[in-house]
Amino acid sequence: MQKKIAVVTGASSGIGEAAAERISRLGFRVIGIGRSFSEKERDFEALSMDLLDFGPLREFLRSLRREGEISLLVNSAGVAYYGLQEELGEKALRELIRTDLELPILLTALCLRELKKNRGQLINISSVTARCPAPRAAAYGAAKAGLLRFGESIFEEGRKAGLRVSTILPDMTESGLYRNADFTVSEEPLARLLPEDVADALEFILTRREGVCISELVLKPQLKGIRKKTG
Repeated sequence: MQKKIAVVTGASSGIGEAAAERISRLGFRVIGIGRSFSEKERDFEALSMDLLDFGPLREFLRSLRREGEISLLVNSAGVAYYGLQEELGEKALRELIRTDLELPILLTALCLRELKKNRGQLINISSVTARCPAPRAAAYGAAKAGLLRFGESIFEEGRKAGLRVSTILPDMTESGLYRNADFTVSEEPLARLLPEDVADALEFILTRREGVCISELVLKPQLKGIRKKTG
């Protein structure tokens, strides 16, 4: 029996990598797409590609359809820049908006007919900043809020076809997201999430019985805290 195909963006590290590994263990054939991958062994097929160069991505999906139909799309790729809005450059803001909002919208559009036909699933990785003001991360919070509302709307569009759409909203997670910030996750284990925690949430969503859709899932550490970078 041919495995269901899952496509996961941002799979080279962090949440995307953990998600791709977990989905593979659930029996999917997983295509994990990222900018670059290390040489370590993985349980999924790693595809190095610039996700913002949409032409090659579109062509790859067309070729993938010759091998089977996509049953799951996980939009996990993300980038963040932090600081006062007037201090962030145009290049950084364009990269953020394109990666966090434009890319998942365009990729979903390419996969949606198949997902509806297969009664498949769309899972978007948003952020808790989608639900509250995000000073010094205004553009990031706005993009993630847009992704949340996009998922809600696509669910209402696709429910009659049996499409399930879920959005996961993690808080501070140990990943590379804070490489452009003057802070990072806390050293206190109870004050940070791990990528595997988000993968746990994703598995919970995927393993519900048919007829149940977890439309939104918020993950927060038990304690609150961050760590300022030094040097």
